[in-house]
Amino acid sequence: MRIALGADHRGVVTASQLAERLRREGHEAVLSIPGSGETCDYPEPAYVVAQRVAGGEADRGVLICGTGIGMSIAANKVHGVRAAVVHDELTAQLCRTHNDANIICLSGDLLGQRLIEQVVEIFLTSEFEGGRHARRVHKIAAIERGEDPAALPEHA
Repeated sequence: MRIALGADHRGVVTASQLAERLRREGHEAVLSIPGSGETCDYPEPAYVVAQRVAGGEADRGVLICGTGIGMSIAANKVHGVRAAVVHDELTAQLCRTHNDANIICLSGDLLGQRLIEQVVEIFLTSEFEGGRHARRVHKIAAIERGEDPAALPEHA
């Protein structure tokens, strides 16, 4: 799988270690992080990763900042991105199976490396369930197009 990873200065070490692990597991991992000792505003790597995912250069994305919240807000501004803040195995699974999230945003400050690796593994192996969830994802896409989701046909 092609995975785009990005981090601000608070997630550099975590993202680098995660990229190494993903490569050992056979994934193609592309890393967007600031240089050693440099600070970085989280919207910058969020944009790069979101563009790669939305443009088809990556299958999924992983973003790491202090809390994951800023990355999520920034990444979700890119058309076609569904970025979720994830903090455990269950939210990693549900963001994929119910929301078809294509990017997860993690806290480099609050989650340990081991938990982050477990969460990412679940995110990468979980599949979207479709069904009633597909209708809801279509409504999210309608909002993205500036449309009222309530105006869509019930089974769209």
